[in-house]
Amino acid sequence: MTEVEKQKMSTGKKAAIVIAALFILIGGYFALNFYKVYFAPNVTGNQKYLYIKTGSNYDALVDNLKSKDMLKSIPAFAAAAGKMNLANNVKPGRYLLKKGMTNRTLINMIKAGNQEPVKLKFQNIRKKENFAAYLASNLEADSLSFIQVLDSVPLISKYGFNQDNVYTMFIPNTYEMYWNINPVDFFERMQKEYDKFWNAERKQKAASLNLTPAQVYTLASIVDAEALYDKEMPIIAGLYLNRLNKGILLQADPTVIFANNDYTVKRVTNKLLQVQSLYNTYKYAGLPPGPIMMPSIKAIDAVLNREQNNYIYMCAKEDFSGYHNFAETKAEHEVNAKKYRDALNKRNIFK
Repeated sequence: MTEVEKQKMSTGKKAAIVIAALFILIGGYFALNFYKVYFAPNVTGNQKYLYIKTGSNYDALVDNLKSKDMLKSIPAFAAAAGKMNLANNVKPGRYLLKKGMTNRTLINMIKAGNQEPVKLKFQNIRKKENFAAYLASNLEADSLSFIQVLDSVPLISKYGFNQDNVYTMFIPNTYEMYWNINPVDFFERMQKEYDKFWNAERKQKAASLNLTPAQVYTLASIVDAEALYDKEMPIIAGLYLNRLNKGILLQADPTVIFANNDYTVKRVTNKLLQVQSLYNTYKYAGLPPGPIMMPSIKAIDAVLNREQNNYIYMCAKEDFSGYHNFAETKAEHEVNAKKYRDALNKRNIFK
């Protein structure tokens, strides 16, 4: 091989190497860009959840991501979103964000609507308005939307409830559901939970007490309000059932407090007893038209499994332990009541 041929071959090799290097560089550039767009960690972890409201579009989603600094690179997300057609597949919901999550993972999660369920735990909530506010603080819909459903006569009457007792449909427990559930679907989900709770055994026990499930719930709300300790619940339930069966006014202080809408009361005075309300069990016989709070399941079951006793009267113990003195006769009760009144006076508690 001549020197000229050798030089030509050397020049050709160099050219091939340069071309190969260029392809590697270009390929590397595109590979790196592809990695950054789809597979590089992009979620900052500054927010635990991404909330996409019902009716939101892609632009609103990007504005939300920007405003809350959820992503390291918005352009990289936008590039991936464009290629993966996110704009036409934005699904509302509450999405769990993990630090270092990639654009591809995030976009697939939103497109598939793979939400993180909300855990709702409710008990001892006093009124429908309070319940609606609690729901609104944990779900997408506002409190007014929930109230409108709870007060919707056509809807609630379909399931056998009215505006006074609809609250008895909500069995206190912990439930999982999606953040963007609408109020009607929420109501219907709770109605199914109600049906599951009121199984044949519980219904039979309620019937043996000559009470409907709604009445059991209402009585349980009074029992729960009276009992500081769970072990007293069946005793108190037995006492109130005795009064109901004998046609004696319940005279339950928590119902008077509810009727006066003043939960700072420590002593039910004669002035408070004058309130004109069907919830004032010092004036009106039988159970009030609805519950005075959302009772615990323990309170509901305490009514269904009440203690068989002959108590007619109860009074808080004078030691302020939270327990009660129970009595079968008015004379016994007057002794207990005087002890408690004297203890209140001694502590200057007059209202």
